[in-house]
Amino acid sequence: MNGIESYQRTAIGTQSRGRLIVLLYEGAIRFLKLAIQEIEAGNWAAKGQYLNRAQDIIAELNAVLDTEAGGEIARNLRRLYLFLNRRLAQANSRKDPRMIREVIALMEELNQSWKTITG
Repeated sequence: MNGIESYQRTAIGTQSRGRLIVLLYEGAIRFLKLAIQEIEAGNWAAKGQYLNRAQDIIAELNAVLDTEAGGEIARNLRRLYLFLNRRLAQANSRKDPRMIREVIALMEELNQSWKTITG
């Protein structure tokens, strides 16, 4: 492992839970924007890879939700994450950048909320 990889692993490992959520949102948003670029370029395989990576991140956000402690907010987030992943599956099959932009807008709003919460 080189120095950069070591730094990145340490940086991620020492982040607060809220900050990690922000990083996950940012990663998903970045992959979604790359997917749009690939659709526009006609690179269908790369589009699918970027959408899959974003969907994996959303699935992970969903998996770590604690509906017991988080109550209704966590249950609402779960429904939203499931909707986002369904929407991205539709966008993938239809090659529809508009649908991806809708998901990006929702994720950017959620990310901003997390940034506010975590300071």
